[in-house]
Amino acid sequence: MKIDKQIVNFIKVGIVNTLFYYAIYSSLIYMNFNYKLSVLIATTIGVLFSFKTFGKFVFNNNDKALVFKFILIYILLYVINISIISILNNYAINFYMSGLVATLLCAMLSFVLNKFYVFKKR
Repeated sequence: MKIDKQIVNFIKVGIVNTLFYYAIYSSLIYMNFNYKLSVLIATTIGVLFSFKTFGKFVFNNNDKALVFKFILIYILLYVINISIISILNNYAINFYMSGLVATLLCAMLSFVLNKFYVFKKR
C-alpha cells in the first residue's frame, strides 16, 4: 500500500504544530486560565504558525489569500475542540487529557478540511 506523501508531510508538520499548540494550551491551563480561553489563545497563535507550515511543507501552496479560509476552518475547529473538552470533562477526565484527546481529533479533521477546502487543487 502506497502512503500518500502529503499525508506523511502533514503528520510530520502536524506533530510540530500540535506540540507547539499543546505547549501553549497546557501552559495556560497550568496558569489557571479557563480552558476555553486557553484553547482560544493557543488556536490563535497556532493558526499563524500552522498556516505557513501547512501551506509550504504539506500543500506546496504559499497563497496568502487562503489565510481567510484557513481562519474559518480554525474557528470551526475551536468550537469542536472546546465541545470535546467539555464532554470529556463530564466524565471526570482532567483538562490536560481531554485537551490532548481533543487536539488529536481536531488535527485529523484539520487535514481533511485543509486538503479539500483551503488548499484544494483547482
